[in-house]
Amino acid sequence: MKPRRSTLSALYFTLLVAFLPLDLQAFSFNDFGDKSSAQQEEGAVDTQEKISAYIEHHIKDAHDFHLFSYNDAEGQRKHVGFALPVIVYTSQGVRAFMSSAFHHDDSGQYVVEKDGVSLVKYHEKIYELNEKEVHLVFDASHHPENAHAVLDLSITKSVFGFLLVSMLLLIGFRSLANQYKKRSVPIGFGRVLEPLVLYVRDEIAKPNIGEKHYKRFTGFLLTVFFFIWASNLLGLTPLGFNITGQLAVTFTLALFTFIITQFSGNKDYWKHIFWMPGVPAPMKVILAPIELLGTITKPFSLMIRLFANISAGHIVVMSLISIAIIMKSSMGVVGATALSFALSFFLTLIELLVAFLQAYIFTMLSALFIGMAVQEHDHH
Repeated sequence: MKPRRSTLSALYFTLLVAFLPLDLQAFSFNDFGDKSSAQQEEGAVDTQEKISAYIEHHIKDAHDFHLFSYNDAEGQRKHVGFALPVIVYTSQGVRAFMSSAFHHDDSGQYVVEKDGVSLVKYHEKIYELNEKEVHLVFDASHHPENAHAVLDLSITKSVFGFLLVSMLLLIGFRSLANQYKKRSVPIGFGRVLEPLVLYVRDEIAKPNIGEKHYKRFTGFLLTVFFFIWASNLLGLTPLGFNITGQLAVTFTLALFTFIITQFSGNKDYWKHIFWMPGVPAPMKVILAPIELLGTITKPFSLMIRLFANISAGHIVVMSLISIAIIMKSSMGVVGATALSFALSFFLTLIELLVAFLQAYIFTMLSALFIGMAVQEHDHH
């Protein structure tokens, strides 16, 4: 019983710490208790806009880490976080600097002057200002008139998380591989990894791809499964990662599945797409473009499903935490915080399951699509 209790205690502490950064920011907003009804209503709308902006900022990629904010003794806003490297290709060549170099100008935009190039960061997108321009000017469609986007190669928060997950996976599985050289049964964290590896191999790869071909693709399926799972778990930490909630990441993962599926397809696979056997010729002409479109929609569904579920989970959790901000005037700080924490804690426990479930679904469907491409049909 002692290991189980210690595990649960560690889980509760982790979840509590995960909610602490937003709670600190929550109570830095103005209270509405001693204001008139009109002022309270105006303040409530302003607070809801701040919450919406914070949630939108959280699920988007960023050029720095913003953990939380608070008001100091003098009432000034303080931000806690750390900078990341910014690498951009401009009209004058490559420019590299830390994101902390960006500063507010008089217009409220983030600007930096780097080796004769003026750069502006607006909604986490970096623009190069035209010559003699000092800040962005927008047209009626809210597009910059006096600047153009640069090629952004920065180490953003999602890229940093991607590298961190990759490093952790390399360390973990390198250690597991080294253990097999000395013993048949792994020890330590290897005991956690081994059953999961066997599960992916025996319950996902073999049934969906088949005994003959599964070994060729097990490495890819293991990489996808553990990368998505670790990224999802990292997204539940106070660091605020949303790696698999970025379309660029889910698109790349789905693209790998698409490429492997198409290049592994045998003649039966392509025959069933372009000239399906046992079907009247007129129907073959109709079905061929539909089946060809299906080769694209399958990885597209992988991309959207993972992106939507992970992003939605982050939005819902943070929306429940914001109850402590919105309802503290009517329920009191203690009551609103207790309700917010209870709902968020329960949903976070579900998110732990969703983190595994989404990794399983992506891996299972990838194995299914690959299995359909390499399956050998018996024609009678």
